[in-house]
Amino acid sequence: MYLEDQRFIHEDLERLEQGIADRVIEEPRNIRERLARDHQVAGFLDRIEEQSKKLLDIYKDAEGLRAQEIQSISTGDAFEEFYKRLDEIKDFHKRYPNEPVENLERAYKRRHPGEGETFAPEIDTMFTGEEAFGQFFDLTQLHEQYLNIPGVKRLTYIQYIDQFDIFTPPQLPIKRVAKVSDKYFKYVGDLASYLEGFIKRVRPLENLEKLFASFDEEFNKLWTAQEVPGWGKEVAANESAGPKTEGTGEGIWCADCEKEFKNENVYKGHLTGKKHIKAAEARKASGASAETAASSAAAVKDSSIKSLKERAVAEREHRIRSLTKFLKSEREATRVNVERKQGMTERERQMEIEALMADAEPSFGAHALDEESEEEGDDKIYNPLKLPLAWDGKPIPYWLYKLHGLGVEYPCEICGNFVYMGRRSFDKHFSEARHIYGLKCLGITQQTNMFREITRIEDAMRLWEKIEQDKKKEKESRDNVVQMEDAEGNVMPERIYYDLQKQGIL
Repeated sequence: MYLEDQRFIHEDLERLEQGIADRVIEEPRNIRERLARDHQVAGFLDRIEEQSKKLLDIYKDAEGLRAQEIQSISTGDAFEEFYKRLDEIKDFHKRYPNEPVENLERAYKRRHPGEGETFAPEIDTMFTGEEAFGQFFDLTQLHEQYLNIPGVKRLTYIQYIDQFDIFTPPQLPIKRVAKVSDKYFKYVGDLASYLEGFIKRVRPLENLEKLFASFDEEFNKLWTAQEVPGWGKEVAANESAGPKTEGTGEGIWCADCEKEFKNENVYKGHLTGKKHIKAAEARKASGASAETAASSAAAVKDSSIKSLKERAVAEREHRIRSLTKFLKSEREATRVNVERKQGMTERERQMEIEALMADAEPSFGAHALDEESEEEGDDKIYNPLKLPLAWDGKPIPYWLYKLHGLGVEYPCEICGNFVYMGRRSFDKHFSEARHIYGLKCLGITQQTNMFREITRIEDAMRLWEKIEQDKKKEKESRDNVVQMEDAEGNVMPERIYYDLQKQGIL
């Protein structure tokens, strides 16, 4: 069946080319459709490469089975060979009666939204909400991971976006020795992996293998010339300056006592001590030469391991710098998006997400309503944020919408839970008929100006009861005042009269 496999692969390749042409000829309406199309085309290209390798192996015919099949068809009895192959097909379908038939015409055909799409990845689950279908970076977790590295500066998220690809002082005040730590190595590895995954998701049709290979080639040249930023000769010379030490590398190591001293004076002072002299004699007696050879061999081994770690860290740093340079537009867009979102309320962020998802949703009746959409296309107004309309029937500018606070909701329970958009309309409604009528329904008919800024029925009733009680107390106190008259005919309250009498004035 080598000839049938050969024919099937040729047909498959033609169908794949036609499927790619059908998708490329159509212009996507939004970024979600563009990504879905690009990933479908990338899947088709991978299948073309896979099928081409199989077809090439058939043409090579290393085992000679294809030539044998051609010879049996051309030289033998044609009918005998035909029925023989027919019996093989019938026997196959008897053993596998439910074997599905692969319809190549349907497999790669451009389908309408809602019918399902083969080779279509889940674009919605491929990106996070912060990435917005590949328009922005989502570095929040990597920012937290960066802040947990010892010795780094505390950066805000916007500052981190500007500096995450800089690995030299003063932006990154970490010494060369500290960069070999596991925590820093994991951080740069995760950051490089994220950027590689991001570019694979956003640009599936580019030759990324060639791009990554160029990054590796460039790094090898820089590493050989010791010109990698932060890993050059000057840095190594500066860090190796001072007394030759072992241990942590911060003090002076005494090989006889196997102890590290932070201060040079303390180190010199201990050399005359009994403990040091005894340790030196014991080390000399046990054969210092053999020990020195072993320690030098261990030092060489440690230095080689350290060099490999440094190269691995430097390679990841170079990969991050190169990828960030390649994704420069996405980085700038991320910074602008973060600054914009910091000035928005939670309600506005939710509205923007809903508008984005609504714009990304495919319309299942798109092909059925093509004619209507063409006719109504001129009259339809694009207003995803539901902005109020101006005098000309178009949405007002977003800055004006923000200036007047029209995105903030102010509900009023007295008005029947009516929602006022913006502070201006909310302040104005307290003197309008709707609010006054709501107060009258609660029995509040006087002093309505005292009920400004009160929107809950319970608060209004409590205030009204307090006003009524105060009125009653004032009336009772006014009615219960006893008037007294002195000998000269002066009228005064009873309390004042008795106070003056006690003082002997009256």
